[in-house]
Amino acid sequence: MVSTRSFGPQNLAASGLCFGTMQFGAGASPEDSAAMYAACRDAGINFFDTAYVYTQGRSEEILGTLIAKEREDIILVTKAGAEGGCSAKNIRTQLEASLTRLNQDYTDIFFLHRFDDEVPLEQSFAELAALKEQGKFYHLGVSNFAAWQVMKAQGIANLHGYPAIEILQPMYNLVKRQAEVEILPMAAAEELAVISYSPLGGGLLTGKYRGGIAAEGRFSWDQKYATRYGQDWMHQAANQLFEIAAEVGTAPAALAVAWVAKNPAITAPIISARNIEQLAPSLAATEIHLEESVYVRLNALVPTPPPATDRLEEQG
Repeated sequence: MVSTRSFGPQNLAASGLCFGTMQFGAGASPEDSAAMYAACRDAGINFFDTAYVYTQGRSEEILGTLIAKEREDIILVTKAGAEGGCSAKNIRTQLEASLTRLNQDYTDIFFLHRFDDEVPLEQSFAELAALKEQGKFYHLGVSNFAAWQVMKAQGIANLHGYPAIEILQPMYNLVKRQAEVEILPMAAAEELAVISYSPLGGGLLTGKYRGGIAAEGRFSWDQKYATRYGQDWMHQAANQLFEIAAEVGTAPAALAVAWVAKNPAITAPIISARNIEQLAPSLAATEIHLEESVYVRLNALVPTPPPATDRLEEQG
């Protein structure tokens, strides 16, 4: 599978990193957001991700202002359905609200933000077909779907002639490798693009939590992340990542992002930050040629997830 993909009416080739704007308007002030956007553009990034639910709409408003003068050079992603589900009405209402905030007629890629057990996929995809026909988006993606949910949705789309899923957005990092079991092999087999989020494990893989929970760190105030990354072996792996990064002469965050990017199924890791100082190590990942020997050492820091069949004796 070729990782480089092209999107949107301009058929733009996607950069090897995508920038996620989840912090715009909250952790990142408008000034910090503008500085990070400029740094990303200077680094060759043309791929920007937002969502209806991010920072009560401020993320989309700020990003819309930043891309206004160079819209045709940008691959824009937004998402709907994290709140309120994936009914036809909610999908349309949220996408139209997002486009208004972004001051755009269309988004290049539109994601369903999560799987909705309460709404038939036929209803969601019929509405997606109408929205695409009206030119409100060009490529369809799904985020946080299990592999079976992706293939069920794809089957319904193919059966009825609805828009096919072209891109996925799963969580993936050195201590969260569940995507390797089915999602990434499925993406490779089905030729789906993948922009994975949280390459730094909520900050765990930056080294900031060495020696305990940092007062300024997300784990100190966000229970969801503290629970997600609270296991001792994860912190041990983060400490060892820090040591390996020191050996090879780079920041642990840069090495963590480079590790994600090395997987051939990954189109672009989604990086993010609150300010330009936080962003710099992730941007530096583009300068790393991750040697196979180092990649093997990093893989060995954490348990390899068992295969989907759970036949461990077949794991080579």
